[in-house]
Amino acid sequence: VLLQAFGGGLVQAGGFLRLSCVASGRILNIGSMGWYRQAPGKQRDLVADITSGGSINYADSVKGRFTISRDNAKKTVYLQMTSLKPEDTAVYYCAADLTYLMQDDTPVAVGDYWGQGTQVTVSS
Repeated sequence: VLLQAFGGGLVQAGGFLRLSCVASGRILNIGSMGWYRQAPGKQRDLVADITSGGSINYADSVKGRFTISRDNAKKTVYLQMTSLKPEDTAVYYCAADLTYLMQDDTPVAVGDYWGQGTQVTVSS
């Protein structure tokens, strides 16, 4: 099972980026999916998450600027980021609560299965 994040980059303050995270592998079910970020020397914090039913939660620092969405058929979660600020600079990680099948078809439920990060850098 893989969670692959795409879309990071370098952008000027006030600009926008769209992150995508695709889940692949022998996945039976995906529950909540979310984005976290970690700036140098800081802890990893929740940015936004979305349940399989569409309930959404945002960190106060990104409300009104970031939008999380998901496509269940594509096993993908998105993060549309607008009005970016230098303080948004961080490595962004996606995570998901999911159930997958092992090679012997044993189901395994994992809370917070992590993908690799993607760097977002916002210049002033």
